[in-house]
Amino acid sequence: MNGAALADFVRRAAEVVTADADRLTRLDAAIGDGDHGLNLSRGFAAAVEALPVGAPPGKVLIAAGRAIVSKTGGASGPLYGTALRQAGKALGDAEEVDAALLGAALRSALDAVQELGQAAEGDKTMVDALIPAVAAYQAALGRSESLAECARAAAEGATEGAEATVPMKARKGRASYLGERSVGHLDPGAASTVLVLHALADVAAGEGG
Repeated sequence: MNGAALADFVRRAAEVVTADADRLTRLDAAIGDGDHGLNLSRGFAAAVEALPVGAPPGKVLIAAGRAIVSKTGGASGPLYGTALRQAGKALGDAEEVDAALLGAALRSALDAVQELGQAAEGDKTMVDALIPAVAAYQAALGRSESLAECARAAAEGATEGAEATVPMKARKGRASYLGERSVGHLDPGAASTVLVLHALADVAAGEGG
């Protein structure tokens, strides 16, 4: 994947987040502030506007991340923005991203989210989708050097991880104030993580390899 492909990923993520904004907001209304879909769609729209032309992959993600941080309210802006910025930094000055390098970027994104949000697996946050996504990506990388296959595995891992948040009791964020009442609800951050990683898988599939 080159810089143009990573820009396509940001655009695709913006499309799917905007299309699903109402559902994300409903999920957030059940256990949070009720603004996740609106905030994230605004943030990714800003990211699309900020995409640099002709830049290498790392610069593309860093620019998108900065825009999300500056334009997105709530907790999702800093978390998603930091994830993209750290992923971009992990890519360095590479003009082309292969499966191994993208895997390292995803790992950096996860580490950044955990450091910022201080969330662990089982806390009912986006981390519960990111951790299995990264694990699935690495497992696929052990079998194949196909970036498309690894990205699809990550998306599937995120989907399973998000679904696993339904029976969890929230231990972080606004949802944690609800205690047992947070049980039975899909975490909105995990749900949006699924959308973003499926966007990545869609673009990677279009790239081939």
